[in-house]
Amino acid sequence: MCFSPQGDLAGGLVVTAIGVDACRHLRGRKSQLLLATTPLLLGVHQLDESLVWWSLEGDVAHAVGRVAMWIYLVIALVVVPVLVPLAIWRLEPTRRRRWTLAPFLGLGIVVAGVLLATMVRGPVTVRQGSYHLAYSIGLHHGIVVVGLYIVATCGSLLLSGYRHIFVFGLANLLAVIVLARLTADGFTSLWCFYAALTSGAILLHLRLAKPHRHQPYALT
Repeated sequence: MCFSPQGDLAGGLVVTAIGVDACRHLRGRKSQLLLATTPLLLGVHQLDESLVWWSLEGDVAHAVGRVAMWIYLVIALVVVPVLVPLAIWRLEPTRRRRWTLAPFLGLGIVVAGVLLATMVRGPVTVRQGSYHLAYSIGLHHGIVVVGLYIVATCGSLLLSGYRHIFVFGLANLLAVIVLARLTADGFTSLWCFYAALTSGAILLHLRLAKPHRHQPYALT
């Protein structure tokens, strides 16, 4: 099945390879380092979820699965909402566009703080659903917080002046809309999986964007 330990493992290996290739195409562009490492992080993220699956199936020790669950949630709920807008903020060459993106970075930091505090208070649990893992952190006002999470991540991508990054953001926004209608408890697992798979757009940007042009794929 697509959403299974094997699916996470296969997807994680592919996306990790994409991340390694993306880093190879940095060509000294330090401002794009965070962007290049994003697929690498997402690939490792999916590999980590394989351990969570196997723990729930009894193939991996419970303690290992518990640690893997925490790693997965910290990346998904704390790192990603800060990393994505920060990577886009670093990417953009003009001060005006950076000022436009700054509120998304600030929002991402606030959302990450709220989610981290909620996780620390607990309880944090995970169970198997239908072709996904259902994570719970005891979040109150979840719809509002998740909405702000989406604004911070997808919003910053959609405002990028680079075409492939915009496409990455659009693909993830469409996934959010579809998943919101299909499932609530599996949103974290399924959206992170989809975000990892669409990170090929980041590789395209790093492969095709020329380092000496001011804004090589700026939208008009």
